[in-house]
Amino acid sequence: MSFTDYYDAQADATGWLGPEIVFGLAYRHIRSGDTLLDIGIGTGLGSIPFHKAGLRILGMDLSEEMLEGTKSKGIAAELKLHDLTSVPYPYGDESLDHAICVGVLQFFRSPNLVFGEAARMLRDGGVFAFTTADRDSADPVELTVGPEHTGSDESVTMYLHEAEAIRRLLLDCSFTVQRELEFTTYMDEDRRRRLRARAYLAQRSPRI
Repeated sequence: MSFTDYYDAQADATGWLGPEIVFGLAYRHIRSGDTLLDIGIGTGLGSIPFHKAGLRILGMDLSEEMLEGTKSKGIAAELKLHDLTSVPYPYGDESLDHAICVGVLQFFRSPNLVFGEAARMLRDGGVFAFTTADRDSADPVELTVGPEHTGSDESVTMYLHEAEAIRRLLLDCSFTVQRELEFTTYMDEDRRRRLRARAYLAQRSPRI
């Protein structure tokens, strides 16, 4: 089994609901024919509901292997290999209707770079929907996920983000939070190791 097949199988086995939740938050703001950028598209799981709704999907990711996984699904009009920590992203100012970032921001200590680029690229009124690993003030800021959960020989560090901090960052980047929803995600197939997550829908404020 390829890594991308393993990735998709694990998302299904652990009951990953991020794509459906993000689409549910965004659906009232989207129209068939709109352009949507999936930031960190991976194998395309986050974009599938939007593709089915008739949106034109663009995707960017650091991994060629992941992009090949998306390409095999036939859902994207355009895919670009790009490091999400490198700015500017390869899209012009006010060139996109909407953007999503699903299952990615838990790998960023701070999401301000992604938020800033989303604000730059989106047209006024466009929506940006995304997920984070959620935390209360008493929770740790980061946690280590071992090889048994990563599908590789390496451990990875995940960062948890307080909702209030996310809201402040969005406001600073000219977004208005429209909707948000806390949900549970699981780190294992037995669904014993829980991780609290949160999905947000933010709208790009009009430029003055």
